[in-house]
Amino acid sequence: MIIDIDNASKIAEFLLQIKAVKLQPTHPFVWSSGWKSPIYCDNRKTLSYPNIRTFVRQSYTQIILEKFGKPDVIAGVATGGIAQGALVAQELGIPFIYVRSSTKGHGLQNMIEGDYEKDHNVVVVEDLISTGGSSLKAVESLREAGLNVKGVIAIFNYGFEQAEKAFSTAKCPFVTLSNYDILIDKALDQGAISKNDVESLRKWKSSPENWSPEQ
Repeated sequence: MIIDIDNASKIAEFLLQIKAVKLQPTHPFVWSSGWKSPIYCDNRKTLSYPNIRTFVRQSYTQIILEKFGKPDVIAGVATGGIAQGALVAQELGIPFIYVRSSTKGHGLQNMIEGDYEKDHNVVVVEDLISTGGSSLKAVESLREAGLNVKGVIAIFNYGFEQAEKAFSTAKCPFVTLSNYDILIDKALDQGAISKNDVESLRKWKSSPENWSPEQ
């Protein structure tokens, strides 16, 4: 779900500008899952640019307040959501915690780091949503700890049907600052891709597990 189309377009422009997103429909990347992908996304690069970092932080904050209301705590998802989440919590003046990808193997063996109270409202901050697996694993951990998860917010998502279904099944709303379709439109406007590339890029989104650059 996108709240503000103009804002989403600006985010997409920033991601392309700093090469946080790279599009290579004829020379795809390979994900750890084995999927061939015409896009590579590393939203952590936004942290290196103060003006973009500020715009992203303020966008997160505005949308959280509009969509979920002011929560009691922000939870970042390791690792990409930790820095973003801490910035948002600072902007809102509320506590911050983060959720590990797996239980800490020593010491207290925590899954959630930081102080929190049961029944508090929490918004989960991610940098990227692909299939939704890591985000929803964090949501499950927070719910098991007694927190009330209001929803998940991320900078970018690919718009996979698989993710939509997963969040719906988990009864967890999510919203992103920008998405794949908006980014493709912006890349075409800027001449970063051709009209012929667009068809291939759209096919990838509809069936990423079966896509190949020869299609």
